[in-house]
Amino acid sequence: MKKIVSIVMVLVMIFALAGCSSAPAPADKSADTKTEDKVAPKEESVVIYQNKVEIGEQLSAFAAKYEAQTGVKVTVKTSGGDTPYAENLKAEFQSDRQPDIFVIEGKGGYNTWKSKLTPFSGDKWMDLTDLAFKADGKTYGFPVAVEAWGMAYNADLLAKAGIDPSTLTSQDAYKAAFKKLDGMKKELGIKSVVAMAAGPDMRWVTGLHNFNGYLSAGLPYGDTSVLDKMLKGQPDMERLKEYADWVELLFKYSDKAVLLTGNYDAQVGQFATGKAVFVHQGNWIDPWLMSNGVKFPMGFAPHASVYGEHNAIFIGAPSYYVINNESKNIQAAKDFLNYMATSEEGANYMVKEAKMVPAFKNITLKPDAPLSADVMKWLAKDNGAYTWLQNDMPDGFGMGTIAPIYEAFAKGDITKQEFIDQLADKIRALK
Repeated sequence: MKKIVSIVMVLVMIFALAGCSSAPAPADKSADTKTEDKVAPKEESVVIYQNKVEIGEQLSAFAAKYEAQTGVKVTVKTSGGDTPYAENLKAEFQSDRQPDIFVIEGKGGYNTWKSKLTPFSGDKWMDLTDLAFKADGKTYGFPVAVEAWGMAYNADLLAKAGIDPSTLTSQDAYKAAFKKLDGMKKELGIKSVVAMAAGPDMRWVTGLHNFNGYLSAGLPYGDTSVLDKMLKGQPDMERLKEYADWVELLFKYSDKAVLLTGNYDAQVGQFATGKAVFVHQGNWIDPWLMSNGVKFPMGFAPHASVYGEHNAIFIGAPSYYVINNESKNIQAAKDFLNYMATSEEGANYMVKEAKMVPAFKNITLKPDAPLSADVMKWLAKDNGAYTWLQNDMPDGFGMGTIAPIYEAFAKGDITKQEFIDQLADKIRALK
């Protein structure tokens, strides 16, 4: 009996202590309890620092809906476009404003920020995509979207000029088309054939997106052979020469004011107003086009970055949401991303509001934005995609190291051969 009494006293003490720390969850939740579970403590919040100016408003609106449903405040901070995201993000980390979620763009970003990252594990979204960013056997990045770029074209202007966009598969085909369009400027009402920008505000267009043509155009999806050689300090001189011909062609048929000093609005605006037949941009310009009432039919043709036939555009996950390992709100941040990938509201945000192509297999909504809809067609084609490799270059190489060379070439400060030689020298310096 004495032993039984002792056991009972011990159990009473254990339950008393448990009651002081936290109450056990009820097995049968009432309706009131369910409501209580959905509403998180008011002090719980998440700060996301992201780099896509074109979806800043839509993401903030989605975050507001999330707060209304869960009680968790999500603050969206945006830095991108004409403002340097990488530098501003570093400033955030050097202050007391560290975000809970921020964005990296592939391996280069991972190498820069890996000491600040915590991996995902067991999150629902991980089984719903093949495009998560992984490194060292762990998953670190939630894919923001599937994006693509090519030579976006105005279908009405091409039809008026008698040019079938499906024939634009080589440098020779583009040379003939550009020459014809240039000779029809007055008839077509255009100022230039191509809306292209290579100035200080648009180095991501030249040093990242355009240079990716050197890295992957004409190669099977996933082929990193040119990138691998580059990272060893070995330029492919023949490929660089072919690539320089493409850059020269784009610059030749661009409006010089936009090419040398234009910003994002100037470049996209020239295309949107029908003053250029092509624009060197991707489907991320859809929100801009739709918000400005642009309604003409459009699509993508391949970049003929090197010689040969091209029947693919550049498609990939451009960036990834990652979790700050010093965040006090890690679980809240993960909950927000899981909600984005798995809820009806998240699907609607990505496809209908932000006009993005989602990276998740569970989402069946189809984009109605013109360029994103065209990306879906290229995705459905056999071998319709070239790899995104620009984000696997060393941090700063694209925009900081080589983009000024494009600007000098566009201005006429250097010749095409000097353009080739300077790019080769920068590649050799990576050894």
